[in-house]
Amino acid sequence: MKTKFILVLFLAFSAIGFSQKQGLKAATKAIKSGNLEIAADALKAVEGQLDLADEKMKAQYYFLKGQVLSTSTDSSLDKVEGAANAFAKSIEIEQAAGNAKYTAEASQKLQTLRQSLVENAIKDQNAKNYKGAADKLYVGYKTNKQDTIYLYYAAGNAVNAKDYDDALVYYNELKDLGFSGITTEFIATNKETGEIETFDSKQTRDLTVKAGGHIKPDTRITESRKGEIAKNIALIYITQGKDEEAMKAIEEAKSENPNDSALLQAEADVFYKLGNIQKYKEIMEQIVANDPENPDLLYNLGVSASRLGDNEQAMEYYKKTLELKEDYTAAQINIAALILGKEKGIVDEMNNLGTSSKDYKRYDSLKQQRQDLYKSTVPYLEGALKSDPDNVEAVRTLMNIFYQLDDPKAEEMKNKLKALEGGN
Repeated sequence: MKTKFILVLFLAFSAIGFSQKQGLKAATKAIKSGNLEIAADALKAVEGQLDLADEKMKAQYYFLKGQVLSTSTDSSLDKVEGAANAFAKSIEIEQAAGNAKYTAEASQKLQTLRQSLVENAIKDQNAKNYKGAADKLYVGYKTNKQDTIYLYYAAGNAVNAKDYDDALVYYNELKDLGFSGITTEFIATNKETGEIETFDSKQTRDLTVKAGGHIKPDTRITESRKGEIAKNIALIYITQGKDEEAMKAIEEAKSENPNDSALLQAEADVFYKLGNIQKYKEIMEQIVANDPENPDLLYNLGVSASRLGDNEQAMEYYKKTLELKEDYTAAQINIAALILGKEKGIVDEMNNLGTSSKDYKRYDSLKQQRQDLYKSTVPYLEGALKSDPDNVEAVRTLMNIFYQLDDPKAEEMKNKLKALEGGN
């Protein structure tokens, strides 16, 4: 009896194996002929017996499943993710078993899928479909969790889409992973344009330099994004009315990097959002005290203060930036912008004046204030053009100011603007 039982069991397994082989063969044939429905049905029949299949059959099954899903007319994200996971599973099975029949082709198809995801995400982002971009990038991350940069960009797009719940999930996952975003970039200066360009590898960079198109090969380390992530987590919590969680997020990040200027700035921004201006200013002063001779830091603090509506503080930081680096173009332009921002209040008051003699006197006074305001911006804009002669916005702004001041330099700026814009 025992021998018969073993024989029957063996025959049963053989039948199952035969059925699986037939199913996979039918699916392969259907895929080649473009009949995806038949292929899908054949694979569905095999799926129920997959646990009993050997590793070669499993690898083949997932490879074929990936093909069916990736070539389906339904190009939903679920299908794309399913296809990518199927190809990845096929590769995983073969690597564990020491086989490589489908690995090369599955790897190529997986890479093509993920590349398509990123390209479509970029298109969505450019079209301001931030939700679509975030979803695609997140799928890109899930199909290869080594590419944490996809998760970072998914979080940024989710914020732009005001999808704060998903953004918070993504940012917290980045935080749990210890993501810093620090990378080594291979750079060189383009001989023709004078601009620094980034290359995907040291080899590519070196070959370009050797060809003579670029000079000054170098490497640079990008800044950590931990501060930005902590800040965004905190700001999302604030948006959700969770101020306590916001401060906790900042404190957790600071426990690892207590003197990180980005984290300190994030904390300052949170206090500003909460209305605690005194604490905001204390932290900003601490940031400067930690690195008082850093013009880039002072400039960034100026940008942060300006975005938060503290233009007085922003002006102070920009001017300190110029004390350390007098040809800091961006600081000069931002100072001019802050000054010109006061024009609206003057113009509004001028427009609301009546026709009394008192109003006429006030009008003349305001007109002079406006002229003085214009004159005060000229040194900063001209200074910006010294270090960046082709800055279109600086040229256009100067042209308009000179026209208002009846300055003959207006024509010079007008001609320069035409030249920069190609004669338009």
